[in-house]
Amino acid sequence: MVVLCALAGCGGGDDEEPRLVVSAGSSMSEALTECGRDFAGATVRLSFGGSDELAAQIRQGVKPDVLASANTSIPDELHEEGLLSKPVEFATNRLVIAVPAGSDVRETADLRREGAALAIGSESVPIGSYTREVLHRLPGGEGEVILGNVRSEEPDVRGIVGKLIQGAADAGFVYVTDVTAAGDALEAIQLPSVTQPDVTYAAGVVRGAKQPELAREFVANLREGGCADALSEAGFGGAP
Repeated sequence: MVVLCALAGCGGGDDEEPRLVVSAGSSMSEALTECGRDFAGATVRLSFGGSDELAAQIRQGVKPDVLASANTSIPDELHEEGLLSKPVEFATNRLVIAVPAGSDVRETADLRREGAALAIGSESVPIGSYTREVLHRLPGGEGEVILGNVRSEEPDVRGIVGKLIQGAADAGFVYVTDVTAAGDALEAIQLPSVTQPDVTYAAGVVRGAKQPELAREFVANLREGGCADALSEAGFGGAP
């Protein structure tokens, strides 16, 4: 009976805070978990995943209050479809090559080695799209050679990081904040500046949100407030 009641959300007093449901790209896990605990006026429930997967859920009728994406194109598309408020850009990031600590990989050319095993994001998720943008900018067909060494295409950055930590991949393309979050387990190899994509995050209020006012406050907080501070501490750049 207790379990059924918990799942149904029954019971509780009038002083309980409303629940704010936030769907966000996996790369924001640590920062939003940190700031979500202190968000005033609501209990924040976070759901992380690939931004494309979260968008697909919204299109299928799932209604979180907020969507925070690791790019601007997905929120823009949802807005055009009438499923999301006008997106607000709130943070930036940088792509890097992530390798296990102590690796001898030091530059993109090392990823062309025969037998190298790479993990990247699937083409439909922001990290995968950004990765392919980087590879297409490499000269002399180097990017195509590197793609030939891809052994795993993951649905989000957590999958790439997991493959690297488990030793199932020699290198992968992730955000610099993911390497920071992994502590001493991973190292970041910087990409040539001419290949670096514009990585900008955007968020909006989902149409039909149960807590639209609180959702708007949370989106604003991503730009200026506790969540903006948590993102900055995690290594994200500020709003463009």
